[in-house]
Amino acid sequence: MGYLLAIGLGYLLGCSSLAYYMGKWKKKDPRTAGSGNLGASNAAVLFGMGAGVAVAVHDIGKAVLAVLIAKLLLPALPYAGITAGAAAVMGHIFPFYLGFKGGKGLASYFGMALALNWKAALLLALVIFLATVISDFISIGTFSAILLIPAYLGFVAKDPVSAGIACIVSVVMIFKHRENVVRLIRKEEIGLRSTLRGDNRVDKKK
Repeated sequence: MGYLLAIGLGYLLGCSSLAYYMGKWKKKDPRTAGSGNLGASNAAVLFGMGAGVAVAVHDIGKAVLAVLIAKLLLPALPYAGITAGAAAVMGHIFPFYLGFKGGKGLASYFGMALALNWKAALLLALVIFLATVISDFISIGTFSAILLIPAYLGFVAKDPVSAGIACIVSVVMIFKHRENVVRLIRKEEIGLRSTLRGDNRVDKKK
């Protein structure tokens, strides 16, 4: 019963979508523009880097809250934190009130890792940053996180249960990023430098 509570708590927190609220305010739905997902990178492309940063902080924060609240409410359950964190990522990707069409989960996935082990998460953030800057593609940094989080939990933290939970999330995220893989192959993926210059902003094109 406790784990069901952790799942419900995490999922509901994860369903909160600042990118969607921002799109409502700017009268531009991120689900039908840019890459078509409710995440930080699409918000940055459509509305500018400031919007992207705000969405990223929100999406990280909701997963951090899910883990911390679950640990506080369910201290006797050893996997309450990662269960709630994983559910928050699923809520971000599949929000019930938006037809289960949300973001792709990177920021919330990082937020889960941050709440579980902030030192390892900061090292992971450095790897993601370097992979993104060197490749010029945010999606490359994303794939680094998708692979490294369960690998760390399994081989470094020696926690096979948490690694298994993270693997489930990773598989879903890889599926959600399948279009990025196609765009990378076709050399159609939007680059980080292009995003920073604002070349793809909707506001700029008007």
